Amino acid sequence: MNEAKLIWMDGEFIPWNDAKVHVLTHTLHYGNGVFEGTRAYQTEDGLAIFRLQDHTKRLLNSAKIVKIDVPFSQEELEEVQLELLRKNDFKQNVYIRPLIFLGYGKMGLYHIGAPVHVAIAAWEWGAYLGEEGLENGIRVKVSSITRNPVKSTFGKAKAVANYLNSQMAKYEAIEAGYEEALMLDDEGFIAEGSGECFFIVRDGVLITPPNDNSLESITQATVLELARERDIPVERRRITRDEVYIADEAFFTGTAAEVTPIREVDGRIIGNGKRGEITKELQEAYFDVVYGRDKSYKHYLTYI
Repeated sequence: MNEAKLIWMDGEFIPWNDAKVHVLTHTLHYGNGVFEGTRAYQTEDGLAIFRLQDHTKRLLNSAKIVKIDVPFSQEELEEVQLELLRKNDFKQNVYIRPLIFLGYGKMGLYHIGAPVHVAIAAWEWGAYLGEEGLENGIRVKVSSITRNPVKSTFGKAKAVANYLNSQMAKYEAIEAGYEEALMLDDEGFIAEGSGECFFIVRDGVLITPPNDNSLESITQATVLELARERDIPVERRRITRDEVYIADEAFFTGTAAEVTPIREVDGRIIGNGKRGEITKELQEAYFDVVYGRDKSYKHYLTYI
């Protein structure tokens, strides 16, 4: 991966290769930790973080859900992210990864009393699913692995432990020759990708599942806002796997994935097998927002 100069840990900026933890770190054994994924883009006015406040708030909300008391305020964490980008002097687009975890000093499932650590790393990172995927779309496999049901986990927390089945779904898809997985909920309806929200288009209507079985996505909310602004009809409802097969268009959204078209699902060509017109319109609108070209969305950008 692209290493940077500095990582922030527990109030200090330290060299990238010195950011280490003990092998008996509590989160490493029991999976209770939370993280965020945030992007910063090189705009014509300089590097800017997209929806910094929303991402940092979701990080702290995640920690609250899994009962981790964070020793830093939202304002402090926002300023740290800005300062981290300044100190690393990035020249390209950047991915930011805040992480709140439980450290060394206590073992056993009862986590209260384990030391709380906060780290924020950032590095230069391009398109998560590839530049070609952004233009021509990717191939997707419906996973045999179910998305974590709300009956057994906290889906509104971006928690470390929640991503094991996403990791296995991604592995399964890639080993089968696809680029990404599409996960069903425990009732058989579409939930999300391994780390993305999912949209289809049918007869000019943009459809995306409710967040009953997925994270409350900041990118998904942005795309919905852009669609409504363009008078694209929107439906939030459940989607079956076979409805995906006969969709006119499909795409993923997420901080990492941005807006990535889907050209094929389970060997079925979606639409004409290319990036659809509504997908293209929303993708271009999204990039206009994050790159600061759409002045009406400047409030979503925090310049460093």
